[in-house]
Amino acid sequence: MKYQHVRLHGFGYELPPNVITSEAIEEKLAAVYSKLKLPRGRLELMSGIRERRFWDRGTRPSDAAVMAGRKALAASTIPAGELECLIFTSVSRDMMEPATASFVHSQLNLPERCLVFDISNACLGFLDGMLFLANMIELGQVKCGLLVAGETAEGLVDSTISNLVSDSSLTRKTIKYSFASLTIGSGAVALVMTHENYSKGQQKFIGGAYRANTMHNELCQGGQTSESSGAHGSILMATDSEELMKQGIETAKNTWDDFLKALGWLPDEINVYFCHQVGQAHARLLFERLDLDPSKNFETLSYLGNTGSVSAPVTMATGIEQGVFSKGQRAALLGIGSGINCLMLGVEW
Repeated sequence: MKYQHVRLHGFGYELPPNVITSEAIEEKLAAVYSKLKLPRGRLELMSGIRERRFWDRGTRPSDAAVMAGRKALAASTIPAGELECLIFTSVSRDMMEPATASFVHSQLNLPERCLVFDISNACLGFLDGMLFLANMIELGQVKCGLLVAGETAEGLVDSTISNLVSDSSLTRKTIKYSFASLTIGSGAVALVMTHENYSKGQQKFIGGAYRANTMHNELCQGGQTSESSGAHGSILMATDSEELMKQGIETAKNTWDDFLKALGWLPDEINVYFCHQVGQAHARLLFERLDLDPSKNFETLSYLGNTGSVSAPVTMATGIEQGVFSKGQRAALLGIGSGINCLMLGVEW
């Protein structure tokens, strides 16, 4: 798929105020580590994540998204009253109903004639949102819109720690299914997108490619547990990290071939990559399988962790801020999410 008239016109992001180190998480799991004879430092060593960030207690996904949304609007200089579409894209959400986007819409004082809805697709939600909004812009249905994501990882990490500490049947094998949950971090990101005839954004949205490999949808599953399960109605996730990495990278290879063909790009013509960040082993194997230059991979993993749908776009926003992506260059956003789904997008400056 390709686009002719869509521009990225201003990122905004917000990092939570509370820094939680991998060492601090392991301290809470000291009894578990002792019982299973696990070495300290394992979490950072295996993931490459030194720390992640959490919101203050009571912060809702919509609150986080609003903070990032305000910054994106300020960066774009586009009046909030002219927005015609708002899409909320996080894994986290305030509640099942109404759409979390409705709370963001209210707090940002957006116009009544602004289309409002949520998109959910695990860690690919924001990138999917870019496609949906780009389609409407390209078709002339809207002239400008706002994407927002606010991930709140605190509940998942706390529930995982509590569950591990209380599970008397835990073994070195079964604890592996909870490992990925300890790498999750919180964050928020937003992006204004426009039609080129309405406002000349700096980055041109070129297009992308996607693949679904849903025969492996059991490899990462999570949600609210019931009271009867013994987990006190908490949020838990089970992930077969090794198999998910293997199957995800194979899906990414097929998507990458489609991406290059669809956009007519060569790998050497891409200046920087912004990836959904799972862990250092995943990044290394992904770049090996796709035969890409790892020096072009801009990362925030070590200090943000896996921030779900926020991961790839907040990394791109940070990269623009730090000057690793600038005028005359090409960037690729590489997204892999549980399901398994893969989406890769291209941007030119």
